[in-house]
Amino acid sequence: MLHAVLAFIPLLFLIIYALKSRKMADAMVLATLLAMVLVHRGRFITGTIEAMYATLSSSSYQFALCVIISFGGMIALFQASGGLMGFRDLLAKVASTPRRTLLLAWLLSVVMFVDEYLNALTVTISLRGVSDRNRIPREHLAVQTNIMACCLCVTVPFTSWTAFSVGLISDFGLGFDDYLRAVPFMFYPLAMILLSLLLALGAFPKVGGLKQAYRRVASGGAPFEQSGSAEKLVDIADVDEDNVSSAWNAIIPLAALVGGTVLFDNDLLHGIVIALVVQFLLYVLRRRMTVGEYFSHFFAGAKGMVSIAIVVGFGLMLSDANRALGLFDILINGIGSAVPAYLIAPLAFLLVALTVFAVGGCWAVMTIAIPVFIPMGLAAGVAAPLMIAAVMSGVTLGYSLCFYADAVLMTTAGSGVSNLTIIRATTPYALAVGTLSAAALLVAGL
Repeated sequence: MLHAVLAFIPLLFLIIYALKSRKMADAMVLATLLAMVLVHRGRFITGTIEAMYATLSSSSYQFALCVIISFGGMIALFQASGGLMGFRDLLAKVASTPRRTLLLAWLLSVVMFVDEYLNALTVTISLRGVSDRNRIPREHLAVQTNIMACCLCVTVPFTSWTAFSVGLISDFGLGFDDYLRAVPFMFYPLAMILLSLLLALGAFPKVGGLKQAYRRVASGGAPFEQSGSAEKLVDIADVDEDNVSSAWNAIIPLAALVGGTVLFDNDLLHGIVIALVVQFLLYVLRRRMTVGEYFSHFFAGAKGMVSIAIVVGFGLMLSDANRALGLFDILINGIGSAVPAYLIAPLAFLLVALTVFAVGGCWAVMTIAIPVFIPMGLAAGVAAPLMIAAVMSGVTLGYSLCFYADAVLMTTAGSGVSNLTIIRATTPYALAVGTLSAAALLVAGL
């Protein structure tokens, strides 16, 4: 019993401290150090150093670090070239009203389905200026983008998430066709994608934090407000609105980014490198900037992403510590073997969601949840597509609500809206849709 209580202490500390102080970086570091004490005890210092090395050497963090730093440099180059303002002005011709702006953001998210980082960063960076000019609360753009980034990864069957999941279910005699049959039963992500569209069209009521944001704007407040005491996880210079050049200075590198990612088997890093090369050729050869200015802007943008890179790193350390404390086992194995067959799918959905929220990582949870719940469901006679859908839907619910998950931090980096604000605004919708999704899985299992 004591072991189970200790396993939850770092997570509870993180939530309470972050909500009270509104300092995500402080909360993450302190919660991770607390977890290190609980895991390593007398070897606290040595164990912490070993955990840092393990995180730095992990492919997950190496990927995240390269993406974060590179995107920071890319954003700064877009701004310095004037292409970002040119692209904004071009989009503004199409997105001339709030509804058109949000609809364009929704469609752009669909186009960027190949990777949640690509989705979260590209959509927010491209449309935040247009959103502000149309007096749309920046919170709405951030919430919509975060939802879409989280949900498209599992419902579109041609992403790295799908490939990873299919590889895991193949151990149980299942394959890509079974995953395809599971998509219609992924009630939560499909419903959230639809809900995002309805909110964009103004066909669904705003509640909670989103409603408050719209009230602020309606009463004359700014579309985007950030107090001077608020934490800045991303520190990139404000856009110079007088620095305007051809929209092609943004469109061509963005096309290279997406095209390169798709061409190299949905590998975002390949797309980023290609886009940076295109930016160099486009800006330097056309004398938008010198070679020295190119690298100066790149390094300035990269430097502004250091804080968020550190937070992500400590988040991965905390995830590993939570696993060592047994938090994964406590949550995943919280379902008993005596549960009726019709309850297995909805309970798997909720437990996976809770686990992803608790640890802030998706792929690690999938490696544990799929081998537990898929054979459990199959042994009880539950249809394989329904079990696959339950697990993957649980992943998206937990991921869209976890305030230190990668996707929300990327959305924060692109939109400027704090991760806690995004999650507060998302929570009423996510919990309502999550409850209905659990009920739908229950009915489908009868």
